[in-house]
Amino acid sequence: MIYSVRHTTTFRYEPAVRESVMEVRLQPRSDGEQRCLSFALDVDPAANIMQYRDFTGNTVHHFDIAGSYKQVKVTAQSAVEVQSVPAPRTSDSGDWADLDALVAANDHWEMLLPSHFAHSSEPLERLAKELKCERRGNPLVLLTEINESIYTMFAYVKNSTKVDSPIEEALQARQGVCQDFAHIMIALVRPLKIPCRYVSGYMFHRDEDENDRSLEGASHAWVEALVPGWGWVAFDPTNNLVGGDRHIRVAIGRDYADVPPTRGVYKGEAQSELSVAVTVSPADNVAPEPITPSFVVRSRPVLVRAAARSEQEQQQQ
Repeated sequence: MIYSVRHTTTFRYEPAVRESVMEVRLQPRSDGEQRCLSFALDVDPAANIMQYRDFTGNTVHHFDIAGSYKQVKVTAQSAVEVQSVPAPRTSDSGDWADLDALVAANDHWEMLLPSHFAHSSEPLERLAKELKCERRGNPLVLLTEINESIYTMFAYVKNSTKVDSPIEEALQARQGVCQDFAHIMIALVRPLKIPCRYVSGYMFHRDEDENDRSLEGASHAWVEALVPGWGWVAFDPTNNLVGGDRHIRVAIGRDYADVPPTRGVYKGEAQSELSVAVTVSPADNVAPEPITPSFVVRSRPVLVRAAARSEQEQQQQ
């Protein structure tokens, strides 16, 4: 399947701000069963855009705007091919000894250690005991159980947490959004010496998929775990999915802190408003009509000369 993705982020300020520096991770990856066929990034006001690859191979675009302005609009347009792959089967999956050998033969240590958002705590330890998170069965069976358990035990509630909320909030309330569920699953499986990484991107929603809980018109987050015999396998605890034939991967990292869609700073004291609109459609379809932003975030004036900003859309998934 070839998908067309349009992702528009708009920052508005009152009064005007100045001297902005920003980096974005919006270009879909080309690896595995996915190929980014085309990508275009437009910034208004116009800026000289440069790019590099970060430590996990994500494409990062960065730019600065020197003048004074009240609005910045960043639009990313992509065409991405995602090939269907068979669902992983237990009969073809290795055991724990196979996983240990796979880990020993490769460099996965960064996806085995605690990270900023995915780490142990008392609420997490209680959940781990409740789910019997221990080395039993084989890795694929256990990962599938954990994925389903998070889907069953946690309610999806839009805006119930913020982009920088610790997972303890979701654990105690037993509700959250896709970012929370991904971090919880990562924190549960890494202590079992299963390499697990955070994935940011998009999900294509079909009318017949009534169990989808993630929002259409927004970005999405899930995880990939290393499974012997299958390699990196996508687990989506928000929607109880295994395998990523409807998932479009943009960036991978230890957790959300590594891969925010936008991040930057500006100078000025202003009220700010952030809006995001995302469309994902089959590439052979007629381009969709413009849609209203999936959410709007407003903030009060910042009382420092340099204020950080980071796109907070992941919390809406």
